[in-house]
Amino acid sequence: MTTGPTFAVVYDIDGILRIAPLRRQWGRLRALATRGPQDRRSQLGMQRVLRTLVEGGAGGSVFFLTALPIRLARPLRRILRHDHYPPGTVLMAGRGIFTGWFFGAGLESKRAVLERLLTRHPDTTFVLVGDDAGHDPQLFADLARDHPGRVAVIALRRLVDLGDDRRSAGGDGSPPVVEAPNGEELLPGLCEALGIGPRRGAPRIEDWFLTRAERDNPATRLRAWTEGNAVHLRVHGSAYYRALTERVAATGDGDLVLFAGWRGDGDQELGDGGPTVAEVLTGAARRGARVRGLLWRSHLEVFGYHVAQNRRLAAAVLAAGGEVLLDQRIRPLGSHHQKIVVLRHRDPDDDVAYVGGIDLVLGARDDIVHRGDPQSAASGDEYTRSPRHDAQVELRGPVVRDLHDVIAERWDDPAPLARLPWHVVPDLLHGLPRRGSSLPGPAPDPPRAGGCAIQILRTYPQRRPAHPFAPRGERSLARAFIKVLGRAQRLIYVEDQYLWSADVARVFAAALRRAPQLHLIAVVPRPDRDDGPTPASVGQREAIAMVHEAGGDRVQILDVENDEARPVYVHAKICVVDDVWATVGSNNFNTRSWTHDSELAAAILDSERDGRAPEDPGGLGDGARGFARRLRLELMCEHLESDDAVLLDPDAAARTVRDRVAALDAWHVGGALGARPPGRLRRHAPGHEQVDQTWRQRWITGPAYRRVLDPDGRPLAARLRRIY
Repeated sequence: MTTGPTFAVVYDIDGILRIAPLRRQWGRLRALATRGPQDRRSQLGMQRVLRTLVEGGAGGSVFFLTALPIRLARPLRRILRHDHYPPGTVLMAGRGIFTGWFFGAGLESKRAVLERLLTRHPDTTFVLVGDDAGHDPQLFADLARDHPGRVAVIALRRLVDLGDDRRSAGGDGSPPVVEAPNGEELLPGLCEALGIGPRRGAPRIEDWFLTRAERDNPATRLRAWTEGNAVHLRVHGSAYYRALTERVAATGDGDLVLFAGWRGDGDQELGDGGPTVAEVLTGAARRGARVRGLLWRSHLEVFGYHVAQNRRLAAAVLAAGGEVLLDQRIRPLGSHHQKIVVLRHRDPDDDVAYVGGIDLVLGARDDIVHRGDPQSAASGDEYTRSPRHDAQVELRGPVVRDLHDVIAERWDDPAPLARLPWHVVPDLLHGLPRRGSSLPGPAPDPPRAGGCAIQILRTYPQRRPAHPFAPRGERSLARAFIKVLGRAQRLIYVEDQYLWSADVARVFAAALRRAPQLHLIAVVPRPDRDDGPTPASVGQREAIAMVHEAGGDRVQILDVENDEARPVYVHAKICVVDDVWATVGSNNFNTRSWTHDSELAAAILDSERDGRAPEDPGGLGDGARGFARRLRLELMCEHLESDDAVLLDPDAAARTVRDRVAALDAWHVGGALGARPPGRLRRHAPGHEQVDQTWRQRWITGPAYRRVLDPDGRPLAARLRRIY
């Protein structure tokens, strides 16, 4: 961090508390029902604003101002620590809760507290931070007027006026005023006004990974992260299935085969002519390996779900001596969406795990040509018959023990697997177990195998009965993306099945507004046909409109086709930021994946540097990392049919994508005459430029999308404050 003048920060926190004054709570309830690309209100990034100011102000102090009475100082400090605000002093300006604070009073008492603060610190300049929903604009302006030169800048998180960001330069000796709807967008103007910049220097893992406190789940056995891991990318189901078949075939007596999935098709062939999923798993069980699996039981078949397939695979493994539990320990309308295989051996050097977006299912065994899974080509199910793009990572090293613990925590959950009669009775009739046998105790770490630090990220909703390993739920996936996108400077590369949800898009949009050189390139599926304003399309149009409004032509939303111009279903869940941090997992970019279903991803930070220019794309001293850059280049080279040399620089990569996409789109518009231009990426077109809020979309399709397709699993207090 570049050093600026010494100053202290005063932050009025009445707007960020879980329980707020009556007028603020009413505003939060109204905001909860307000959606759309123009609504950017949130507390996103306020902790980072304060940490940046403390670092930039040569260790200046933080004072937390509130109209609450002094007797609540101790619980208030606990709340601030829990929400990861930097250490500071609380200034309690109130005398009673209901006599003043609850009804929004406290202007004069706060004014008196600040007057005393300035008197006690006569040589300190102050930065005043608050919002425009209460007394802060008047309070801060009066203080600056009455004490010329003592206020360096006023920063207001804007909740009432949702117009463009504003910044006044100050006049007649008054300090500059910076306003924005959230902390991420507030920070650039605030830093500019104070003459400070982002921290540069020796990279730290905790700059990119969540600390254990930031995960905010003390009940889990998972470590904050592990180091010394090896990572191998397995793009496409055919490559993953080939590697998995070889590894499972090597298991034998005393080894452990653990897996969890959304769906399992026992008849899916893992290679040309087999073996099938059932044959691989039952073969391991018959050789003496302990095979244990967790499959989502799924909703009823009448709604198009797959309980019959999961039940058949469970029965086959059970007959061979293994166990597969059909797990319905979920929230209403939820699912278990984690996709993971863990193999533990008598020789720990052989331990390996797989994490990503690929289940053991029909339709997933595609390859780089993208003609589709040969076994599903004749299927009437469009979901399994479409060409599919997906990815998995193969992991070795200490992280394997953490992934073992992920499955063990779910396996040992004492809650009933299912409680509804139409779930329980069919499983009893088919002789499936209602509870699993004990898993062996956690094995020690496998030996170090490489140079990658890996953090395991998850989503679990708050559920009744509570998960013993996440009693308040876990939203480390959402928190990790919020933290990392708050550091992004040049390029966010995404492959995702959905890219839905205004709440998730708001995080990307804030990063695009904060960093003027930042590009977003996102590859998503193309619908085979336009069925009009379905709930899903409404949600995606909202999200895409929000990022386009924030980033303009720095945002490219694309889809993929094969050489026959047939749409490729993008099922991958991948993100690479500034060629430093990468994640591969089961999670999509929507509210469901960030809050409601069980999800799993591996975030990877390679210690190996890629020395090709630009050596440090983000410019913060992190350097391009080997795995993240290889991952991005491999995927982009496949889609663009390009050499990676032209894709190294983020600006050149964005320009190359734009040119190749425009050429292919023009070739199609011109009747596909002449030689086909290189590349497979097309502009994702369906109506994202304009979100047409008809009455039907506002009152029928929109609510259906948010309630059923993309539900929110956060506690109400988190939803009201728009935090994770």
